[in-house]
Amino acid sequence: MFIDPGKLEIRLRDEFGGTMGQSRVVVRQAVDLADSGQYQADVGATLTNDVVIEELSDAPDGPPTDRWNWWIGSLEIAFGGYGQFGIRRYQNQE
Repeated sequence: MFIDPGKLEIRLRDEFGGTMGQSRVVVRQAVDLADSGQYQADVGATLTNDVVIEELSDAPDGPPTDRWNWWIGSLEIAFGGYGQFGIRRYQNQE
């Protein structure tokens, strides 16, 4: 696996703030996306912690969940089939 969930969760909060619940749900979706192989097939690159942070850095200001949904929306427009990786609800834990 090229996503290290523990390290990604910490980096998300360090880079973008937000709650523990927000960073955890982004990590779960990132792991699911990586495991699906869809990103690698479409983009031709492996999904890693660095890629997630870099892509979310391009998003408008906001917590990790908003940034993730912005990026997933971009992938949906470009390639299709990414809607399942969007975040609709999460438990907002501190």
